[in-house]
Amino acid sequence: MRKIEIIILIAITGAGCNQRSAHHASTKDSVVSCADSMPARFAVVADTSTITASRSSADDMVWIEGGELTMGAPDNEGNPDEYPNRKMKVAGFWMDATEVTNAQFRKFVEATGYITTAEKDVDWDEMKKQLPAGTPKPADSALKAASLVFTPPAHAVPLHDVSKWWSWRHGANWKHPQGPGSNIEGKDDHPVVHISWYDATAYCKWAGKRLPTEAEWEFAARGGKRHQKYPWGNEDPEAGKPKANIWQGEFPHHNKNSDGFYRSAPVRSFAANGYGLFDMAGNVWEWCSDWYGNDAQMKVVRGGSFMCNASYCKGYRASARMKTSPDTGLEHTGFRCVRDKN
Repeated sequence: MRKIEIIILIAITGAGCNQRSAHHASTKDSVVSCADSMPARFAVVADTSTITASRSSADDMVWIEGGELTMGAPDNEGNPDEYPNRKMKVAGFWMDATEVTNAQFRKFVEATGYITTAEKDVDWDEMKKQLPAGTPKPADSALKAASLVFTPPAHAVPLHDVSKWWSWRHGANWKHPQGPGSNIEGKDDHPVVHISWYDATAYCKWAGKRLPTEAEWEFAARGGKRHQKYPWGNEDPEAGKPKANIWQGEFPHHNKNSDGFYRSAPVRSFAANGYGLFDMAGNVWEWCSDWYGNDAQMKVVRGGSFMCNASYCKGYRASARMKTSPDTGLEHTGFRCVRDKN
């Protein structure tokens, strides 16, 4: 965990797989190696009052019949928040076959004029409410629009310090995933990233859909394979042919790229699970609608990302959970939508 002396800087220049409010600084997240004690960047809710639904058809959505789910890790590999196992009933629902893509999100932005969290400057009056009393205001340049970008080191680093491979970058957002100079040209079929929970919710509202609950997401991810670790079964993801876009090699400095992708991959690059859903493991983390247990400031993300490695973060397991501040945007976080039957 980062030292209290630099907590002032965490909200502005710190980086991590997960941001947290300052008063939670001593509490560990569900996957310690993939998280850090970071305050939320914003403390505002996006205004979606002017967004009207443009109800989509069921095209590119998969019907999930629903049924009984034993939620949680089926073995001893889970993190504490994956136990105890609990039986749940899940009603039938439609789910996007893929993560929402850049092309799909662009249509939403063009139709509504929506501006994502990562594209907005920090409101210092709101930010200081999350920091220790008396925290001095940083330079105005530090409050400019920014988002968290994966910046891999050239050599091995301690895995407890995520600031070694995450950094705030001004101008990083869904259109510029690595910041100024980067773009999404030719990546219409890649999942949109740098999306906060508020951004994802706004898109869902426009599309006439919603974010999945955690139970719906896990039920869907298992693809009909009960009590198995991954969407495809129990075979290790690095055994046999590539099954998901994850990190192979030594994280975070050396990726063998055995699966063919260093960062995000186009959706549908790997085989679908038993329900016809793609990338339910790896590629990018996906927002769920749920608050994380008793932590009413954090939302759940599921599925892991291109950065997950067995030595560091096995977030690609179907039961793996992570929590993130709803105003957080990162280069490996996106979403998919669901819709009720009627």
